[in-house]
Amino acid sequence: MDLKTIKNLLKLIADSDVNEVELEEGDFKIRVKKRPDSIMRESSFPAHSGYPQSIEFHQPAGSAKSEATGTSAPGSAASDSAQAPAAAGDQQDEKYITIRSPIVGTFYRSPSPETDVFVKTGDSVSKGSILCIIEAMKIMNEIESEYSGKIVKILAENAQPVEFDQPLFLIDPS
Repeated sequence: MDLKTIKNLLKLIADSDVNEVELEEGDFKIRVKKRPDSIMRESSFPAHSGYPQSIEFHQPAGSAKSEATGTSAPGSAASDSAQAPAAAGDQQDEKYITIRSPIVGTFYRSPSPETDVFVKTGDSVSKGSILCIIEAMKIMNEIESEYSGKIVKILAENAQPVEFDQPLFLIDPS
């Protein structure tokens, strides 16, 4: 991907309502976010300019980084934990870290239908562990954990659409 293409992408993002875009071309990957989050480093763009607030470039490292989101239906394969009453569950959930979808796409718990899921409720994960895949525009984006801990709930249902910023997983960091 050449510099002119990247500049055009930045201008397109700045002039639109899109908050995040991720593109992959061969071994080159770029992610552009308008609003910063605690994980991303701040860019040199002024906050009032409308330009993206963070940019990530990824060179070949074996796998692409991605994230997913969704909601699980009771009794589905994604529902690995018992359903608690809503009021009690909401209070307990506040102590957990919520992993959210960075993009709109289709949530997958495993790399293919014939293979085991990446994580199940109760599994311990470390920073960088793959949690799921979100397919967006025919690109499979691996979502990695940004925290170490234990998977408490899986909130997305396999092979179902997810929205940007939709909660996918709850992780107990303790």
